[in-house]
Formats: sequence, C-alpha cells, structure tokens
Amino acid sequence: MSAFLEKIAAAGIVGAGGAGFPTHVKLEGKADYVLVNGAECEPLLRVDQILLAEETDKILSALSLCVEEVGAKEGVIALKEKYKEAISSLEKRLSAYPKLRMHLLKNIYPAGDEQYIVQDVTGRIVPEGGIPLQVGCVVINVETLLNIQEAMEGRPVTMKYLTMAGHVRSPKTLKVPLGISVREAIHLAGGTELEEFRVIDGGPMMGKVLSSIDVPVKKTSKGFIVLPKDHGLILSKQKDIYTQLKETKTACCHCDLCTDVCPRYLLGHDIHPSKVMRIASYGSMGDKNASLAEVFNCCECGLCEQACIMNLQPWKVNIFFKAKLREEGVSFEKKKTAYEAHPYLSSRGFPVKKLVYRLDLYPYDVEAPLEEPDYVPASLEILSKQHIGAPSVPAVPEGTFVEKGDLLYTSNGQKMAVNMHAPMAGRVSIKGNRIQIITKERGEEL
Repeated sequence: MSAFLEKIAAAGIVGAGGAGFPTHVKLEGKADYVLVNGAECEPLLRVDQILLAEETDKILSALSLCVEEVGAKEGVIALKEKYKEAISSLEKRLSAYPKLRMHLLKNIYPAGDEQYIVQDVTGRIVPEGGIPLQVGCVVINVETLLNIQEAMEGRPVTMKYLTMAGHVRSPKTLKVPLGISVREAIHLAGGTELEEFRVIDGGPMMGKVLSSIDVPVKKTSKGFIVLPKDHGLILSKQKDIYTQLKETKTACCHCDLCTDVCPRYLLGHDIHPSKVMRIASYGSMGDKNASLAEVFNCCECGLCEQACIMNLQPWKVNIFFKAKLREEGVSFEKKKTAYEAHPYLSSRGFPVKKLVYRLDLYPYDVEAPLEEPDYVPASLEILSKQHIGAPSVPAVPEGTFVEKGDLLYTSNGQKMAVNMHAPMAGRVSIKGNRIQIITKERGEEL
C-alpha cells in the first residue's frame, strides 16, 4: 500500500454517502478517470454543492492526488449546471490543475447515479452487476475528497456534514461530530413544530424511514428529512410489500412507463420493471419474454414509482423478488457482454423540479446554509460498523479517557474494515457493537 493510501486507511475514510466503501480499497486499482459525484440529485440535500463552493481548494487538491494515485489521465467533477456558486468557485481555481475539469449535468434524477455519471462523462457503460472500475473509472464523493485532504494534513474522520430538511424551524447544513443522535441534529436545526412526525435518513427517493430518532449519525449519513407522519411520501415508504403485491394484481395497467424511465434499462441493461409487474400479476401467465432474474439489475432508485400513473411501486416488487431468489439460492448471472445506451437516454431524465412537486416537497425545497454549531453533547455513540465491509475492533478498553482524534476502533488488519476515531474527548463505555463516549460526567464538562 502506498504512503497516500496508508494515510487514508489510517484516517478511517469511507465513501461519505451510499454504501460507504472503504476508500483505501477503492483507490488501489488503476483507472483512466477519477469522477467526482457532485450531482446530489436527491431533492432537498445540499451538502456536496455547498462543499464544492466552500472547500474548493481542498477538494481539488485531494482529487489531484487521487488522479496521480490511480494513474488516471484526468479527474472530472460532475455537478449540475444549476450549482452556480460551486461552478464559479471551481472556474477560478481549475487552471492550476491541468488534469482536472468540470462536467455539467442536467437537473434530473438520477443524475447522481454513479453509472449514469460514468456514461454521461465518458460514454462508457458499466456492465450489469459491475462497478465503474471495470470500465476504467473510479467514482468518488465530494465529502470523501474533503476527508482525504484532511487526512493528508493529519486529521482523521471525526466530523460529518448533514442537511437537515423538511419540517424543521431552521433548515440548514450542519457540520457535527459523528455519533450525535438524529434527535440532537433535529434540535440543532431549530426542532420541529410537529407533534407527530417521521424522519427519512437520506434523500426522499432512496432514503429509509427511521424507526427511532435516537440512532447515531454515521460516516455515511448525508441528511435527514422531517415530515408529518401522514405525509404521502412517508405513507408510500411504509407501505408493506404484500399490500403492494395486491395492488399490483388489481391496478397495474401494464403501460410500460416504469420501464421507459428506468435508468438501468436506458443504459442498455436487461431490466424491464413492467415485465416483472406482469409476472407479479399473472405468474407463469405473464410476459413469456420476461425473466425474473432481471430484478438483480434494479438499482432501487424509485423512479419507476414516480412514473406510474397508478401509484404502484415496481422497485419494491423488485426488492421482494430479489430476496426470494436469494432465499432459493439464485444469484446474479451476467449474460450480456455488449451494451448500447437507449437512443432516448438523454431525454428521459426526470426533472428534479417536477419530482419535488410530485413528492409534495415544494414547501421544503429551500436554502440550507452551512453552519458549524458550538455544541457539546452529553455523549456520542460510535457504531463498530458504519460501512459496507467488515466490522471494526475496539482499540480502547472500558473506562479509558480519550482525546479528540484518538483511535477508538481498529481495522485489525482486515482489508474491508476501517479505523474509527473519537470525535470529542470523553470516557469510553463499550456497549455491544458500539462505543459510547461520555463527554460530560456528573453534569460537568470533562
């Protein structure tokens, strides 16, 4: 491992959004392009566009280092053409980096899908069940780049950027210590006037409804959306699959609109949500050309639901069949070797403005300025596994007093595990799969 990757591994960097793939592993291979996912196509989230405008120098410096590490011919920052402040800041500084450039994306969903970005920037198509590296690309998150630059300056990952959106008194993007609770993050955004509400972890399309707001903020958290408990988006996400299967049988008119907007279908992958809906409706009497194995190509973006004139959820049906096939020992089998994007790919992106109205989120689509509150929680909870990969191993015994930045968990030599560090000073209490850092004792700050 190079000295560069050793610093990244030591700092405990994982992808700052999505599955949280360990960054030192992602950058081990060689690639033609390093692509920065600055699209942030989920409505209401603001982190990446703000960081591109506010932390431009650090992000470009880190990107340049990544380009050199993987031997790429260029690094490309893909961001939406509507992010004027970020574009202006980048334009002022890009001349100092001859291997770096911008690529402007339309304001559509899902422009932030890494496979969409790969195709839009390079013209290459990631194969079914594959990763960008298979077509010579590494895709990296904006906040991840900022963490890389911090690591080069000797600072591990201890802070997190979050957009607090929805029905809060003061929507904002916060820089907070890892391990504070979602409840505390809501409080830092002014709280909510709602007596009964639900919170979505992530964006409105792919985010999940939290069962509790006392869970900790993780390395992969990007934002939280507070909504009334009876908001249509909440009810849609909470609809159980068996109700959805019944509705599929009775309401699906088999119009194919879900397939027409499917991002993976438009990239030339073998997936037809409308055909899967026919199987769900009619079983063996459905489309004779349909293959249930196609569900493995679903990226679960949820766009099919927004295109459906009957308000059905093909993505949820796909998830159901994926699980059933795996239970029966069926795994993804890649058969296709050549791919050609659909001729209408460029014209079938779903406008985000339309999506905001469709989701009934327009009252919440407001600015969320960056703020770093002076806040010391009574305690923090750091989970042993916050990313895709192996759980980490405690590096400190019960009762230890740690300072900010001290090692809490170690990867213990496991490639897919990561180090984790104390976001604040405090006393360690180990509770199962988490370490609690008690920052105040007997009512006094330590």
